[in-house]
Amino acid sequence: MHISARTLRDRLRGALIAAAATPMTAAGEVDPDVTGRYLASLVADGADALAVLAHTGRGPFLAPDVRAAVIGRAVATGVPVLVGVGGAADGTAQSAAGEARVAAELGAAGVLVFPPPGDRLAWHETVWHEAGLPMIAFDLYTRPCPPGAMRDLLAHPGVAGLKTALLSDAMGCQRALTLTRDADRLAITGEDRMFAPSLLWGAQAALVGIAAAHVELTADVLRAFAGSGLRAFRDASSRLDRLATATFTDPMEGYVQRMLWLAAAEGRVPASHAFDPYGPPLPAGERETVLRSAGPPAEGRVTPASG
Repeated sequence: MHISARTLRDRLRGALIAAAATPMTAAGEVDPDVTGRYLASLVADGADALAVLAHTGRGPFLAPDVRAAVIGRAVATGVPVLVGVGGAADGTAQSAAGEARVAAELGAAGVLVFPPPGDRLAWHETVWHEAGLPMIAFDLYTRPCPPGAMRDLLAHPGVAGLKTALLSDAMGCQRALTLTRDADRLAITGEDRMFAPSLLWGAQAALVGIAAAHVELTADVLRAFAGSGLRAFRDASSRLDRLATATFTDPMEGYVQRMLWLAAAEGRVPASHAFDPYGPPLPAGERETVLRSAGPPAEGRVTPASG
């Protein structure tokens, strides 16, 4: 493993990495200052690191100047920043590598590589060769990674870890976590609907969209797991599960809008920037259901947004 990948692996061990949304207007406009305040609030309330422009952040849809502004605001928080690269419908390994080069120039700690169709290893090799940033591989439920390809990725010197986000495939999640740990890489859970079980199965860090709002809930579960109190872990996990049940449900792509509703209710973003124009339409009344599931935000733990 390259020393930069080893350094990132060790730096993120035990960390809560918030998969941040990108606050937008209904027309898809992004205000860098609104984004900066939002990202700072996640860090203030328990995120140890940030993942921006990934699936939750709608990175594949955003223009290069918008992407650069988001990365800059994330890096300014002072925590390690992972940047999502690739994922566009017409994207190539070269375009993903170009996004990674920009991320490196702006001070990102690493990149989260969207799983492309075809030769995953070749994509990662191109990104690594062109940008030199350590990479987090991604086992996503819409494009599960075959075990053989996963072993090849985990042997790449630039891969620091692997995030599993298989939604409801418990056996696939267990296999991915085991293969990652056996390769001496960081096993990262992205399992919003299997969060506590994935920790028990061996996850060593978390990179989850459910931490895009109410981030303290996810932080509470990780702290309880690291401690010695079974009751605290059970209670925190139950609270997180209630939120995940309301937010990570059909239509699954609607979770981004649901998390933005929560972020606005917490005061992290203004209502004018709590839209996901790239997600599916959601039923009338769903916003109220989501807000009820979350309960009130923890007092004193949210930095109010303005603007």
